[in-house]
Amino acid sequence: MLRAFFGVVRSVSGSKRKPQFVGDLPRVDRPREKLAQKGSSALSDAELLAVILGTGTRGIGVLQIAREILKSHGMSRLPSVSLSDLETTKGVGIARACQILACMELGRRVFCPENEFSALVKQPEDAAALSRELSVARKEHFCTLYLDTRNRLIKKEIISIGTLNASLVHPREVFQPAVECSAASVILVHNHPSGDAEPSREDLLLTKRLVAAGEIMGIDVLDHVIVARRSFVSLKERKLM
Repeated sequence: MLRAFFGVVRSVSGSKRKPQFVGDLPRVDRPREKLAQKGSSALSDAELLAVILGTGTRGIGVLQIAREILKSHGMSRLPSVSLSDLETTKGVGIARACQILACMELGRRVFCPENEFSALVKQPEDAAALSRELSVARKEHFCTLYLDTRNRLIKKEIISIGTLNASLVHPREVFQPAVECSAASVILVHNHPSGDAEPSREDLLLTKRLVAAGEIMGIDVLDHVIVARRSFVSLKERKLM
């Protein structure tokens, strides 16, 4: 009984842990009010995410949910996180997960506007820049850049997500969009979440298969660029295709 009493006293008088509920905060420090008074730049990552989420759930405050999301996924990887991964965080259902993904997509469209699709792709650096979101993806993404006769980007499409192999990246999935948008050539791009951009044996075999399919289709495969967090490798520059 005494131990329980003194435990309560300590938790009331000595605890300095952050409030878990927005209602526990002074009004001026609540995320929405803080944003309205001081501007969005004054908010922390968790506070910005809390504004997006709106409210918490029974027993879990919105700030606590926001912190758990950032702890699990990290800010830099949030743009590429999947719906199912977000839903694993306690307090995040499909509605909140969709809110987050919608905000990430809006941000992507702001910083990668549709006018990027007139970008001239002359070298591997250009292809890597157009696929920079892949550099922080937690899973392997295989992307194809579709170019016109002047090497201008007319379409960019994610072909597969998951371990790269021939069953996931079929020539049909790569070249069907090329036919639909009348692309003259394509550049293949995929990421290595490990951080090592060096091509694997599977990368080289898949590239050879897609180059052969492109020759049959009359669509040139100009390069295969492998991106990682801090580097990229062009198979064309390495003379590996």
